[in-house]
Amino acid sequence: MRPHLFVKRLPLAERWRLTAEADGLARIAATGAIRVPRVLGQGADEADAWLELEWFDLHPADAASDARMGEALARLHAVTGATFGLERDNAIGATPQPNGPSGDWIAFWRERRLGFQLDLAAANGHGGRLQERGRRLQESLPAFFGGYRPQPSLLHGDLWGGNRAMLADGTPVVFDPAVYYGDREADLAMTRLFGGFGPRFYAAYDHAWPPDAGADARRDLYNLYHVVNHLNLFGGGYRAQAEVMIDRLLSTLK
Repeated sequence: MRPHLFVKRLPLAERWRLTAEADGLARIAATGAIRVPRVLGQGADEADAWLELEWFDLHPADAASDARMGEALARLHAVTGATFGLERDNAIGATPQPNGPSGDWIAFWRERRLGFQLDLAAANGHGGRLQERGRRLQESLPAFFGGYRPQPSLLHGDLWGGNRAMLADGTPVVFDPAVYYGDREADLAMTRLFGGFGPRFYAAYDHAWPPDAGADARRDLYNLYHVVNHLNLFGGGYRAQAEVMIDRLLSTLK
């Protein structure tokens, strides 16, 4: 009898997203740091593409699993690459995510993250103050780093609360990655964007690998990428949220 599967289907033109997701899951699995669903198969017909994944009976994370998750994420981030980015592009939600490798983290974030999303927002009709203030922020990025020089850690890349859970035995699991090598603070920032993880997660991570003293100042900078992406995907109030975040970041430079 064939085991239970979790199957994702997309139009054939979007097959690249499923291929990229399978690649990301394989990269995380290869580290042994944290559990992800195994890729069991991929395929396509004339209309659709699909990705077959291991079935998990998922449960909301409890405090003990949160602590295990913090330890596991620190282990994942300890896996490093030679450069920032990745040798292939992937997706953040339904949006393409360019990952062209770079040895300069600030330039990578300016061009392939914040700049890419601002350009997409402009193409979607979101000009004016968002663009003017956003471009000013791009020019000011070095001020947020001082002497901090992040190493290229392997990131989940889309680590909000909806992309993690636990198994019945408390094992933490993550899924729907958008992997690349980057500043580990980018993953940590996103864990706080949509509700946050539990306090034992942060305590366990901090014990394993304390964040840099300036991490709080960069949290909005990293989460702005995801908020502008949500603006590009869904519109609505995300523009106002993005503008508030940009203003808050720029105000710290005065």
